[in-house]
Amino acid sequence: MKMITIEDVSKTYGEKELFQHISFTIKEKDRAGLIGINGTGKSSLLKVVAGIVVPDSGEIVKSKDFRITYLPQQPELIDHLTVLEQVFTSEALTIRLLKNYEQLILRLEKDPNNNEIQQQLYDLQRKMNAHNAWEASSNAKAILSKLGIEQFDQKIGELSGGQKKRVALAQVLIEEPDLLILDEPTNHLDYESVKWLEEYISRYTGAVLLVTHDRYFLDRVTNRIFELSGGSLYSYKGNYANYLEEKAIRAENEAAALEKQQNLYRRELEWIKRGAKARTTKQKARIQRFEKLEGKLASGKMTDRLEMDLSGSRLGKQVFELKSVSKQFKDRIILKDANLFVKQGDRIGIIGRNGTGKSTLLNILAGKINIDAGELIKGQTVKIAYYTQNSEEMDENKRMIEYIKETAQVITTADGKLISAAQMLERFLFPMHTHGTLIRKLSGGEKRRLYLLKILMGGPNVLLLDEPTNDLDTETLTILEDYLDEFPGVVISVSHDRYFLDKVAEQLLILKGNGVIESVYGNYSDYLQKAVNHNEQKEMKQQQTPKRQEKAQKKKMTYMEKKEWENIDETIAEVESQLKQVQTEMANTGSNYEKAQALTEEEMQLNEKLESLIERWSYLSELAED
Repeated sequence: MKMITIEDVSKTYGEKELFQHISFTIKEKDRAGLIGINGTGKSSLLKVVAGIVVPDSGEIVKSKDFRITYLPQQPELIDHLTVLEQVFTSEALTIRLLKNYEQLILRLEKDPNNNEIQQQLYDLQRKMNAHNAWEASSNAKAILSKLGIEQFDQKIGELSGGQKKRVALAQVLIEEPDLLILDEPTNHLDYESVKWLEEYISRYTGAVLLVTHDRYFLDRVTNRIFELSGGSLYSYKGNYANYLEEKAIRAENEAAALEKQQNLYRRELEWIKRGAKARTTKQKARIQRFEKLEGKLASGKMTDRLEMDLSGSRLGKQVFELKSVSKQFKDRIILKDANLFVKQGDRIGIIGRNGTGKSTLLNILAGKINIDAGELIKGQTVKIAYYTQNSEEMDENKRMIEYIKETAQVITTADGKLISAAQMLERFLFPMHTHGTLIRKLSGGEKRRLYLLKILMGGPNVLLLDEPTNDLDTETLTILEDYLDEFPGVVISVSHDRYFLDKVAEQLLILKGNGVIESVYGNYSDYLQKAVNHNEQKEMKQQQTPKRQEKAQKKKMTYMEKKEWENIDETIAEVESQLKQVQTEMANTGSNYEKAQALTEEEMQLNEKLESLIERWSYLSELAED
């Protein structure tokens, strides 16, 4: 059995110890997910295992001819190559054989009577047969297509950042190594591509080690979880759900142990305060024990829980209202006569393909982009915190504590307590001894966590979140979601993360392009599944032959169904008229927010009724045609 073993490995960057003396083994069929708070060294550990970074100490032992491929978060590709050429820069055996075959064919075309070339080609064909290399090209194209890349001759330099990541993912997948290392593989993938990747990994014959913030993906593909915390590595059997259960048990045990240590600490503290009259060996040992215990308790202050019970500013009934708003950039229409009413307590998720204007809509609500036509009304008590994809410009020569104090020296929690900026940094998993750290020394994830803390310390009552899951770790996201669940204000999020939106959004705004916005109430995963089911049913109907349709048993209308069919058009028209009337009333409610809320609920009920009637009309129309 092929395997790789990491033995007693340590790694330090500058003054920061990432991990110390960690050991683990990865075997065939292992699907290991690596999780941990940003800045703990997840990506560095992946690079150590991949052989890209040399550890300070320890050893990496692997089976003979053990092959590893690594997908970084930010892959470096060659701009002048085409998509297919980039994929075939791989050093995998099948790809090398295919490239050698193409070169020999070119040589043989120039010199068709060369016996030496003919023999080389014959030998190479046997190798290709043995390693099934003939399918490499078709496999590459199939994988690229599944990942949403259709133009194989397009230059890499012409692709977006997301498209480049997909090409890099395809490149490592076709190599089929013994260990596939993936750093955030689901970034920039749509729902269908993520589902395909889940199925691909489940069938994969080698081992997989991955870091991802997509907790549905993590739960569905893994059978082991490694947690990097406080420089140590903890191993759990099973998927993400099993990990959460096991970690809860470990946390309870550690809490009990910490309480015992604190009791011992109090007794030792009383002794040390009394002072030792003579420095006997016994007393020296006791002092050393006290110092050791004190260090343990100090390190125990940095828990893996991110407390976020901040109070928000009072929010009035008026939040946002868009009236016939339009916005476009050159020929690209973002909004067209859009109407939107955002009320207190709303939890809205904004979804749509790249380029449909999701971030633009957030920027309009934040007042950062002007509209072309219509009216945007913002409540007088609205206090916005805007978490953008790109953090504000940070003075990287500032220390963390200085950066946070620019917003507030102290803040008030939900229960009325005052907490200092230093205490808030600790709650955000920055221990006291790091508060003087220069911002330039932080990892990218740590900077994002610091940025999140700063905007929340301003006491907002409206949160605008633009792709918050891209740079935050699973631990921080879990606590952020809990905080949002208790947050009394409004939350509007742009995200592609199914797990995050399922937890925080109760209403979806689907931007379909060309200014079209669809509003749906309910769960994001349910919405996605309905879309997939609809497409599958559509494909099945297209594939169905007329012969099969003739053989299908025809169902006749009952007497009641005939009566229903005669009247259903009038019923639909009546509901549509009621819906139009409600929407007109909503546009004229002005500041009567109680009435607006009642009309919003009525609109939702009428939409559901209309959808049900249209489904019924579709069913009856098929019977009527028969």
